[in-house]
Amino acid sequence: MSDTPLRGNVWCAVVTVFTLVGLMTVAAQGSPASAVAACEAGSPVSDFNGDGARDMVIADPEATVGGKPRAGAVTIVYGGAGPGPERLDQDSDVVRGSAQAGAEFGFSLAQADMNGDGCSDLVVGAPYTDVAGVQDAGAVHVLYGDRLGLAANESTSYDQGQDSVEGGAEPSDLFGYAVAAQRPASGVPYLAVGIPGEDLGSVPDAGAVDYLSGGTWGWMVQDAPGVAGTDEVNDRFGSSLASTPSHLVVGAPGEAIGAETFAGAFWIFGDSLDSGGRPEPLAAPNQESPVVGVAESGDRYGTSIAAVPMPDTSGTYKGGSYVVVGSPGEAVGDAAQAGSVSVYKVTATGTVTTVVLGLHQNVTGAAETAERADHFGQQVAAVAQGTTLRVAAGVPGEESGPEHTDKGGVQIFTLPVGGGMSDAWIDPGYGIPGEPAPRMYVGASLGATPDALLVGAPYGRPGTPGAVYAFDWTVASGGAATQTYEPGAAGIPAGGTAFGAAVR
Repeated sequence: MSDTPLRGNVWCAVVTVFTLVGLMTVAAQGSPASAVAACEAGSPVSDFNGDGARDMVIADPEATVGGKPRAGAVTIVYGGAGPGPERLDQDSDVVRGSAQAGAEFGFSLAQADMNGDGCSDLVVGAPYTDVAGVQDAGAVHVLYGDRLGLAANESTSYDQGQDSVEGGAEPSDLFGYAVAAQRPASGVPYLAVGIPGEDLGSVPDAGAVDYLSGGTWGWMVQDAPGVAGTDEVNDRFGSSLASTPSHLVVGAPGEAIGAETFAGAFWIFGDSLDSGGRPEPLAAPNQESPVVGVAESGDRYGTSIAAVPMPDTSGTYKGGSYVVVGSPGEAVGDAAQAGSVSVYKVTATGTVTTVVLGLHQNVTGAAETAERADHFGQQVAAVAQGTTLRVAAGVPGEESGPEHTDKGGVQIFTLPVGGGMSDAWIDPGYGIPGEPAPRMYVGASLGATPDALLVGAPYGRPGTPGAVYAFDWTVASGGAATQTYEPGAAGIPAGGTAFGAAVR
């Protein structure tokens, strides 16, 4: 795979959603656990032990496991009166296989009730896993929830070396670089796995998405019927994924728009399937459509994507979605790679309208200033609270001077229906505890719950393994975190390398 995406979750964006997948038993390693009657139907998403309280997952894909560097691990922090925090890795009894150096178990995360027992289940991507000697082919693991927690049942694993999974395991495919899933309006759940390094015929790194619905795998590529565009070198289709009950969104930050290479694009799919088991394509917005003349080489539009259900003015969900798209390579004035974010509304049938095109740090009234290599939008997160949309943009290249190169930060925008905008800014030493330091890359890892913005700082204070900070979505600039999660505190197992590189 040429020009491979950087490892360790720095300069990568994976925004994913995962929901009930009860029929995923075809040729998988292991099988879903039987229904656990004690789990409560209707428990909130990310409730792994079914007690009605939201749980959190924090990944350290660079963790050393059994002496194997970058094997990766995840830590589950249970809410409510659940068990204490627990760490799981591929050497854990319930996880299929064994720890592998460089696999980066935890690179991507997702969760949902996949077997219908009322407990959420955890999906873990390990895109740098070697499969039967094939380097960096990639794998995805599913850990099943239970009243006793995620450590009670054996996991299921998927990779392209399995006969039922579309495509074959090839070097640097990166199967599992992004994951998404959903129980759509049709009621048939699906799993989507991004494979941005997939070579299609003689086209390297064109990218693909493996799509599992009703026990059958489908193959999503740009050359599929009805999908706009064609498979091209370095498209990296499937680098980012997000979903709502009505839409699956796929990003391809390497997509060329005319002569503009790595300009980027994204695709919106519905929940109806064609004869090939693929979701129906609805729209393919890019920076030349609906607005013409915006796409530029190196924009990497679609590097990060967030999608959330869009309520109407009464707060009722009727099938629409907000889609937030990061373009961290976008030039703002003379500031190359300053970055921008765009926000769209998508109706249930796929009609796309623009809410904000090219939101960046130089918009009137915004905190901070767009600067070269800020990479604003490298990661995005969003939540719809009533009729107000809140959008967080990670700015991992932000710096306050030569002594704090790439310390990073996060900008939070409030976009109420009817217009108007406000924002807040947090960074190391200004809301995020501790002093700023070089190469902290804060903003490269974000997560969202209805009540909190989760900010991972895996490369935080020197000599520490990282931390995660929870902020209220209405936090003021420089406001304090409501909670801190770090190894060795509050029952979280000590140790690690890049704790917080992914968080859900």
